[in-house]
Amino acid sequence: MAATTADPLTLPRFTVSPIAEQRQVKSVTTAPQAFEGEGFPVKRAFFGVSAADLDPFIHMDQMGAVEYAPGEPKGTPWHPHRGFETFTYLIDGQFIHQDSNGGGGIITDGGTQYMTAGNGILHIETPPAALVESGGLFHGLQLWINLPREKKRIDPQYQDLQGADSALVTSADGGAVLRVLAGDVGGHAGPGISHTPLSIAHLTLAPGAQIDIPWSPTFNALVYALAGSGSVGVEQRPLGSGQLAVLVHGDTLRITAAAAQESRSPNFELFILGGEPLREPVVAYGPFVMSTKQEIVEAFEDFQAGRLGVIPADAIQPHRA
Repeated sequence: MAATTADPLTLPRFTVSPIAEQRQVKSVTTAPQAFEGEGFPVKRAFFGVSAADLDPFIHMDQMGAVEYAPGEPKGTPWHPHRGFETFTYLIDGQFIHQDSNGGGGIITDGGTQYMTAGNGILHIETPPAALVESGGLFHGLQLWINLPREKKRIDPQYQDLQGADSALVTSADGGAVLRVLAGDVGGHAGPGISHTPLSIAHLTLAPGAQIDIPWSPTFNALVYALAGSGSVGVEQRPLGSGQLAVLVHGDTLRITAAAAQESRSPNFELFILGGEPLREPVVAYGPFVMSTKQEIVEAFEDFQAGRLGVIPADAIQPHRA
Protein backbone atom coordinates (compact mmCIF):
# COMPACT_ATOMS: atom_id res chain seq x y z
CA MET A 1 0.00 0.00 0.00
CA ALA A 2 2.79 2.46 0.82
CA ALA A 3 3.68 3.36 -2.77
CA THR A 4 6.83 5.28 -1.80
CA THR A 5 8.67 4.24 1.35
CA ALA A 6 11.38 5.92 3.40
CA ASP A 7 13.01 5.83 6.83
CA PRO A 8 11.09 8.48 8.85
CA LEU A 9 14.23 9.20 10.90
CA THR A 10 15.86 10.68 7.80
CA LEU A 11 12.94 12.88 6.75
CA PRO A 12 12.18 16.52 7.54
CA ARG A 13 9.46 17.12 10.13
CA PHE A 14 6.49 19.45 10.09
CA THR A 15 6.64 22.54 12.25
CA VAL A 16 3.22 23.30 13.74
CA SER A 17 2.54 26.49 15.66
CA PRO A 18 1.50 25.99 19.32
CA ILE A 19 -1.45 28.30 18.65
CA ALA A 20 -2.52 26.45 15.50
CA GLU A 21 -6.27 25.91 15.18
CA GLN A 22 -7.26 22.28 14.66
CA ARG A 23 -9.94 21.76 12.03
CA GLN A 24 -13.30 20.27 12.97
CA VAL A 25 -15.12 17.48 11.16
CA LYS A 26 -18.19 18.67 9.30
CA SER A 27 -19.21 15.31 7.83
CA VAL A 28 -18.16 11.71 7.25
CA THR A 29 -19.57 9.79 4.27
CA THR A 30 -19.04 6.26 2.94
CA ALA A 31 -18.18 5.62 -0.72
CA PRO A 32 -20.47 3.21 -2.61
CA GLN A 33 -19.08 0.60 -5.01
CA ALA A 34 -19.46 1.08 -8.77
CA PHE A 35 -17.79 0.10 -12.06
CA GLU A 36 -15.92 2.33 -14.51
CA GLY A 37 -14.50 2.08 -18.03
CA GLU A 38 -14.48 -1.50 -19.27
CA GLY A 39 -15.74 -2.71 -15.90
CA PHE A 40 -13.06 -2.20 -13.27
CA PRO A 41 -14.33 -1.75 -9.69
CA VAL A 42 -14.23 1.72 -8.11
CA LYS A 43 -15.46 3.46 -4.98
CA ARG A 44 -17.18 6.83 -5.58
CA ALA A 45 -15.33 8.77 -2.89
CA PHE A 46 -17.33 12.01 -3.17
CA PHE A 47 -20.79 10.43 -3.08
CA GLY A 48 -23.15 12.32 -0.76
CA VAL A 49 -20.88 15.36 -0.32
CA SER A 50 -22.11 18.81 -1.39
CA ALA A 51 -20.46 20.55 -4.36
CA ALA A 52 -19.70 23.53 -2.11
CA ASP A 53 -17.65 21.34 0.25
CA LEU A 54 -15.78 19.71 -2.66
CA ASP A 55 -14.98 22.89 -4.66
CA PRO A 56 -12.61 23.00 -6.61
CA PHE A 57 -12.82 19.21 -6.97
CA ILE A 58 -15.54 17.52 -9.02
CA HIS A 59 -15.18 13.75 -8.80
CA MET A 60 -12.89 11.09 -7.30
CA ASP A 61 -12.75 7.31 -7.73
CA GLN A 62 -10.70 4.86 -5.70
CA MET A 63 -9.76 2.21 -8.26
CA GLY A 64 -9.44 -1.14 -6.47
CA ALA A 65 -7.65 -2.36 -4.49
CA VAL A 66 -8.28 -5.54 -6.46
CA GLU A 67 -6.20 -8.66 -7.10
CA TYR A 68 -6.82 -9.52 -10.74
CA ALA A 69 -6.56 -13.03 -12.12
CA PRO A 70 -4.75 -13.47 -15.47
CA GLY A 71 -6.78 -11.86 -18.26
CA GLU A 72 -8.92 -9.75 -15.89
CA PRO A 73 -7.19 -6.29 -15.68
CA LYS A 74 -9.26 -3.58 -17.37
CA GLY A 75 -8.99 0.11 -18.19
CA THR A 76 -10.88 2.69 -20.23
CA PRO A 77 -11.21 2.96 -24.03
CA TRP A 78 -10.49 6.19 -25.92
CA HIS A 79 -12.78 8.97 -24.66
CA PRO A 80 -12.95 12.80 -24.60
CA HIS A 81 -12.62 15.47 -21.88
CA ARG A 82 -12.95 19.25 -21.73
CA GLY A 83 -12.92 21.95 -19.05
CA PHE A 84 -10.99 20.35 -16.17
CA GLU A 85 -7.85 18.47 -15.11
CA THR A 86 -7.44 14.79 -14.22
CA PHE A 87 -4.99 13.67 -11.53
CA THR A 88 -4.28 9.93 -11.52
CA TYR A 89 -2.26 8.39 -8.68
CA LEU A 90 -1.23 4.74 -8.92
CA ILE A 91 -0.39 2.98 -5.65
CA ASP A 92 -0.05 -0.58 -6.99
CA GLY A 93 0.09 -1.82 -10.57
CA GLN A 94 0.66 -0.14 -13.93
CA PHE A 95 -1.40 1.99 -16.33
CA ILE A 96 -0.54 3.22 -19.83
CA HIS A 97 -1.71 6.69 -20.83
CA GLN A 98 -1.86 8.10 -24.36
CA ASP A 99 -3.67 11.19 -25.61
CA SER A 100 -4.43 13.07 -28.82
CA ASN A 101 -2.12 15.93 -27.79
CA GLY A 102 1.03 13.79 -27.85
CA GLY A 103 1.14 13.00 -24.13
CA GLY A 104 1.81 9.50 -22.92
CA GLY A 105 3.69 7.20 -20.61
CA ILE A 106 3.43 4.37 -18.11
CA ILE A 107 2.23 5.18 -14.60
CA THR A 108 3.83 2.80 -12.10
CA ASP A 109 3.77 2.30 -8.32
CA GLY A 110 3.77 5.71 -6.63
CA GLY A 111 3.58 7.62 -9.92
CA THR A 112 1.11 10.30 -10.92
CA GLN A 113 -0.30 11.61 -14.18
CA TYR A 114 -1.54 15.17 -14.43
CA MET A 115 -3.60 15.87 -17.56
CA THR A 116 -5.08 19.28 -18.31
CA ALA A 117 -7.95 18.63 -20.72
CA GLY A 118 -8.56 22.34 -21.22
CA ASN A 119 -10.10 23.05 -24.63
CA GLY A 120 -10.44 19.36 -25.37
CA ILE A 121 -8.53 16.09 -25.59
CA LEU A 122 -9.02 12.40 -26.33
CA HIS A 123 -7.17 9.85 -24.20
CA ILE A 124 -6.96 6.25 -23.08
CA GLU A 125 -5.88 4.65 -19.79
CA THR A 126 -5.32 0.90 -19.89
CA PRO A 127 -3.11 -1.73 -18.23
CA PRO A 128 -0.13 -2.90 -20.31
CA ALA A 129 -0.39 -6.23 -22.14
CA ALA A 130 1.98 -8.03 -19.75
CA LEU A 131 -0.15 -7.06 -16.74
CA VAL A 132 -3.35 -8.16 -18.50
CA GLU A 133 -1.78 -11.55 -19.20
CA SER A 134 -0.33 -12.06 -15.72
CA GLY A 135 -2.95 -10.38 -13.54
CA GLY A 136 -1.88 -8.91 -10.22
CA LEU A 137 -2.65 -6.19 -7.68
CA PHE A 138 -4.11 -2.91 -8.93
CA HIS A 139 -4.91 0.12 -6.75
CA GLY A 140 -5.07 3.85 -7.42
CA LEU A 141 -7.15 7.00 -7.52
CA GLN A 142 -8.39 9.39 -10.16
CA LEU A 143 -9.38 12.92 -9.21
CA TRP A 144 -11.13 15.54 -11.37
CA ILE A 145 -10.05 19.12 -10.64
CA ASN A 146 -12.14 22.00 -11.94
CA LEU A 147 -10.52 24.72 -14.02
CA PRO A 148 -11.36 28.39 -13.47
CA ARG A 149 -13.83 29.68 -16.01
CA GLU A 150 -11.20 31.76 -17.83
CA LYS A 151 -8.94 28.67 -18.22
CA LYS A 152 -11.46 26.08 -19.39
CA ARG A 153 -10.43 26.51 -23.03
CA ILE A 154 -6.64 26.63 -22.57
CA ASP A 155 -4.39 24.30 -24.55
CA PRO A 156 -4.20 20.70 -23.26
CA GLN A 157 -1.13 19.69 -21.23
CA TYR A 158 0.31 16.49 -19.76
CA GLN A 159 2.66 15.81 -16.82
CA ASP A 160 4.18 12.38 -16.19
CA LEU A 161 5.52 12.28 -12.61
CA GLN A 162 7.21 9.39 -10.83
CA GLY A 163 7.00 8.43 -7.17
CA ALA A 164 10.59 9.53 -6.57
CA ASP A 165 9.54 13.10 -7.41
CA SER A 166 7.27 13.34 -4.33
CA ALA A 167 8.36 15.36 -1.30
CA LEU A 168 8.50 13.19 1.83
CA VAL A 169 7.79 14.54 5.34
CA THR A 170 7.25 12.91 8.74
CA SER A 171 5.59 13.76 12.06
CA ALA A 172 7.18 14.87 15.32
CA ASP A 173 7.26 11.27 16.61
CA GLY A 174 8.40 9.76 13.29
CA GLY A 175 5.30 7.56 13.07
CA ALA A 176 4.15 8.97 9.71
CA VAL A 177 5.27 9.31 6.11
CA LEU A 178 3.49 12.01 4.11
CA ARG A 179 4.08 12.06 0.35
CA VAL A 180 3.30 15.49 -1.10
CA LEU A 181 2.09 14.71 -4.62
CA ALA A 182 1.03 18.18 -5.78
CA GLY A 183 0.96 21.72 -4.44
CA ASP A 184 2.49 22.65 -1.09
CA VAL A 185 1.96 21.23 2.41
CA GLY A 186 3.65 23.10 5.26
CA GLY A 187 6.37 24.48 2.97
CA HIS A 188 7.09 21.13 1.29
CA ALA A 189 6.25 21.23 -2.43
CA GLY A 190 5.14 18.29 -4.55
CA PRO A 191 5.93 17.91 -8.25
CA GLY A 192 2.46 18.37 -9.74
CA ILE A 193 1.67 21.78 -11.23
CA SER A 194 -2.01 22.77 -11.33
CA HIS A 195 -3.94 25.70 -12.76
CA THR A 196 -6.01 25.67 -9.54
CA PRO A 197 -4.23 26.29 -6.19
CA LEU A 198 -4.31 23.00 -4.25
CA SER A 199 -2.51 20.46 -2.07
CA ILE A 200 -2.58 16.68 -2.56
CA ALA A 201 -0.83 14.11 -0.37
CA HIS A 202 -0.75 10.42 0.60
CA LEU A 203 -0.31 9.74 4.32
CA THR A 204 0.82 6.51 5.97
CA LEU A 205 0.39 6.37 9.76
CA ALA A 206 1.80 3.57 11.90
CA PRO A 207 -0.59 2.00 14.48
CA GLY A 208 -1.19 4.42 17.35
CA ALA A 209 0.71 7.29 15.69
CA GLN A 210 -0.65 10.83 15.38
CA ILE A 211 0.24 13.72 13.07
CA ASP A 212 -0.68 17.41 12.91
CA ILE A 213 -0.47 18.61 9.30
CA PRO A 214 -0.27 22.36 8.53
CA TRP A 215 -3.04 23.26 6.08
CA SER A 216 -3.85 26.48 4.25
CA PRO A 217 -6.78 28.14 6.07
CA THR A 218 -8.22 29.27 2.71
CA PHE A 219 -8.31 25.71 1.29
CA ASN A 220 -11.03 23.17 1.88
CA ALA A 221 -9.82 19.91 3.45
CA LEU A 222 -10.89 16.39 2.44
CA VAL A 223 -9.43 13.27 4.09
CA TYR A 224 -10.21 9.93 2.43
CA ALA A 225 -9.29 6.62 4.11
CA LEU A 226 -7.72 4.22 1.61
CA ALA A 227 -7.22 1.44 4.16
CA GLY A 228 -7.09 0.88 7.89
CA SER A 229 -8.81 2.86 10.61
CA GLY A 230 -8.29 5.78 12.97
CA SER A 231 -9.73 9.21 13.69
CA VAL A 232 -9.61 12.77 12.33
CA GLY A 233 -10.22 16.34 13.51
CA VAL A 234 -10.04 18.08 16.84
CA GLU A 235 -12.88 15.86 18.09
CA GLN A 236 -11.11 12.70 16.81
CA ARG A 237 -14.04 11.45 14.74
CA PRO A 238 -13.71 7.76 13.74
CA LEU A 239 -12.75 7.16 10.09
CA GLY A 240 -12.33 3.86 8.27
CA SER A 241 -11.53 2.45 4.85
CA GLY A 242 -13.72 3.92 2.09
CA GLN A 243 -14.87 6.92 4.14
CA LEU A 244 -14.36 10.62 3.42
CA ALA A 245 -14.16 13.34 6.08
CA VAL A 246 -14.76 17.03 5.34
CA LEU A 247 -12.86 19.27 7.81
CA VAL A 248 -13.54 22.99 8.32
CA HIS A 249 -12.32 26.09 10.20
CA GLY A 250 -8.63 26.01 11.02
CA ASP A 251 -5.07 25.71 9.77
CA THR A 252 -4.07 22.21 10.99
CA LEU A 253 -5.34 18.68 10.35
CA ARG A 254 -5.01 16.18 13.20
CA ILE A 255 -5.07 12.51 12.19
CA THR A 256 -4.56 9.52 14.49
CA ALA A 257 -4.20 5.84 13.62
CA ALA A 258 -5.96 3.22 15.71
CA ALA A 259 -3.58 1.20 17.90
CA ALA A 260 -4.70 -2.05 16.24
CA GLN A 261 -5.00 -2.35 12.47
CA GLU A 262 -6.38 -5.23 10.41
CA SER A 263 -3.93 -7.77 8.96
CA ARG A 264 -4.63 -6.74 5.36
CA SER A 265 -3.54 -3.18 6.10
CA PRO A 266 -0.87 -2.80 8.80
CA ASN A 267 -1.06 1.03 8.66
CA PHE A 268 -3.70 3.76 8.39
CA GLU A 269 -3.50 4.97 4.76
CA LEU A 270 -5.13 8.25 3.70
CA PHE A 271 -5.42 10.45 0.63
CA ILE A 272 -5.59 14.11 1.69
CA LEU A 273 -6.56 16.96 -0.62
CA GLY A 274 -7.70 20.56 -0.54
CA GLY A 275 -7.80 23.59 -2.76
CA GLU A 276 -8.86 27.19 -3.16
CA PRO A 277 -12.64 27.16 -3.85
CA LEU A 278 -13.48 28.72 -7.22
CA ARG A 279 -17.08 29.56 -6.25
CA GLU A 280 -18.13 29.53 -9.90
CA PRO A 281 -21.08 27.90 -11.67
CA VAL A 282 -20.40 24.25 -12.55
CA VAL A 283 -22.27 22.13 -15.09
CA ALA A 284 -20.83 18.62 -15.37
CA TYR A 285 -22.18 16.04 -17.79
CA GLY A 286 -20.38 12.86 -18.81
CA PRO A 287 -16.74 13.66 -19.68
CA PHE A 288 -17.18 17.46 -19.70
CA VAL A 289 -17.08 20.03 -16.88
CA MET A 290 -18.11 23.51 -17.97
CA SER A 291 -19.82 26.63 -16.60
CA THR A 292 -23.11 26.55 -18.55
CA LYS A 293 -25.42 24.03 -20.21
CA GLN A 294 -24.75 25.67 -23.57
CA GLU A 295 -21.02 24.99 -23.16
CA ILE A 296 -21.81 21.31 -22.50
CA VAL A 297 -23.85 21.19 -25.73
CA GLU A 298 -20.95 22.83 -27.59
CA ALA A 299 -18.52 20.28 -26.13
CA PHE A 300 -20.60 17.36 -27.45
CA GLU A 301 -20.94 19.05 -30.84
CA ASP A 302 -17.20 19.70 -31.02
CA PHE A 303 -16.45 16.10 -30.05
CA GLN A 304 -18.80 14.72 -32.69
CA ALA A 305 -17.22 17.03 -35.28
CA GLY A 306 -13.70 15.87 -34.36
CA ARG A 307 -12.63 19.21 -32.91
CA LEU A 308 -11.48 17.75 -29.55
CA GLY A 309 -8.62 15.90 -31.20
CA VAL A 310 -7.88 12.87 -33.35
CA ILE A 311 -6.87 9.42 -32.15
CA PRO A 312 -3.24 9.05 -33.31
CA ALA A 313 -2.26 6.56 -36.00
CA ASP A 314 -0.10 4.63 -33.50
CA ALA A 315 -2.83 4.57 -30.88
CA ILE A 316 -2.65 1.95 -28.17
CA GLN A 317 -5.80 -0.06 -27.59
CA PRO A 318 -7.00 -2.19 -24.66
CA HIS A 319 -5.22 -5.55 -24.70
CA ARG A 320 -7.37 -8.67 -24.81
CA ALA A 321 -5.93 -11.76 -23.20
